[in-house]
Amino acid sequence: MLFDTPELDERERQVLSQVEELKAALRFQLAEPRRWAGSLRRVSLARAIQGSNSIEGYEAGLDDAVDVAAGEEPLEADEETRLALRGYRDAMTYVLQLAEDEDFQYSDQLLKSLHYMMTNYALKNRPGRWRAGSIYVRNDTTGEIVHEGADLDLVPGLMRELAAELNAGTECPDIVRAAMAHLNLVMVHPFRDGNGRMARCLQSLVLARSGTLSPVFMSIEEYLGQNTQAYYDVLGEVGGSSWQPRRDARPWVRFTLTAHLRQARTMLQRVKESERMWAELETLVQGRGLPERSTMALFDAMIGLRVRNATYRSYFEDSPEEITEATASRDLRALVAAGLLEANGEKRGRHYVAKPPLVEIRQRARAARGPKDTADPFAD
Repeated sequence: MLFDTPELDERERQVLSQVEELKAALRFQLAEPRRWAGSLRRVSLARAIQGSNSIEGYEAGLDDAVDVAAGEEPLEADEETRLALRGYRDAMTYVLQLAEDEDFQYSDQLLKSLHYMMTNYALKNRPGRWRAGSIYVRNDTTGEIVHEGADLDLVPGLMRELAAELNAGTECPDIVRAAMAHLNLVMVHPFRDGNGRMARCLQSLVLARSGTLSPVFMSIEEYLGQNTQAYYDVLGEVGGSSWQPRRDARPWVRFTLTAHLRQARTMLQRVKESERMWAELETLVQGRGLPERSTMALFDAMIGLRVRNATYRSYFEDSPEEITEATASRDLRALVAAGLLEANGEKRGRHYVAKPPLVEIRQRARAARGPKDTADPFAD
């Protein structure tokens, strides 16, 4: 058996309703095709990749995560981190494809395939295969065992049960359904390595299949990466140190609802700020006679990212406006000459960062923010 989904109480239904209202507002903001939405989507995916991997100790700056999300080599991440980021990107890219697959079915083989995409850089971790023995999760600080996965002989059956449960029709809200899929996979711990990343990726897949919003706008991986200890604490509270599926999953459901509420507020704020900043950038570009496409590079620099020739070109790979390396170089030189970007580094490390006119646009957008609501929605 798996962990049962608790019946939502009145407070939980209220918080869920707040999340749904925020999602509706996001859908409205993103309904019209807007060029800035592509940049926001790309950075949001990068934040998810960065957040999920940071929990496992693969630390990378957002710049490197953006490079990996764009299919480029990061400048600063070490080799193992680079491979972990790329593996998670591949799995999440597959999730985005599965979101609209009419013949889609969950299966234990799908879970193995996603795991292979994430971890195939290390064959010792049995990518795409269940673990071969018992597994223990230790506290890195104390060495204490904090969780033991389900018995090995139970793993295949539990994973088939999880897939069947996800395929079954249910009235359970998608956010809660995704949270329970995450909980059950991470508590079973079916793989030798990568269980946390797999659980978070599965949660994003369930959200993607809901058809509400792209998972890059619904994912809570960024939030979990920023609140890792609270994430570990609630999993420890619910798990009870071993596979005990009769324990109460309510603390986990409440934690997840809180994460969705706070992440959705953050995302809605970013959408509104992006629209405001993009409008200022368009005026700036037009006023200085620069190519309209260069707004894409300026937007990333403005929000604090470095811009590279390769990543700038990647913005246009799926559009009729695909540009060459020479064109990208010419655009970036023009932005430097216009006093909007500053060039740093040489050869492969050549990149561009924002100069004061762009920084000022971002500062004005941030100054317009309202106070951040960090209240616990379940506080008495």
